[in-house]
Amino acid sequence: MNEETLNLSIRKFLKTVGVNSQREIEQAVAKAIAGGAVSGKETFPAQMTLEIAGLKISAKFDGDIKLE
Repeated sequence: MNEETLNLSIRKFLKTVGVNSQREIEQAVAKAIAGGAVSGKETFPAQMTLEIAGLKISAKFDGDIKLE
């Protein structure tokens, strides 16, 4: 195993997940506010699941998305 290759591939994957997740959330919030479904002051519980079948990983991470 090459530690540097592993580290770089993990970082690349997490950057992709982070950037794309942020974009999805921002678009969903904008759409919900524009449609009147939310006021813009809510807090939404959020959950992310990391799954890597070949390593038998299934880890859940919880947090909140606050609009104000």
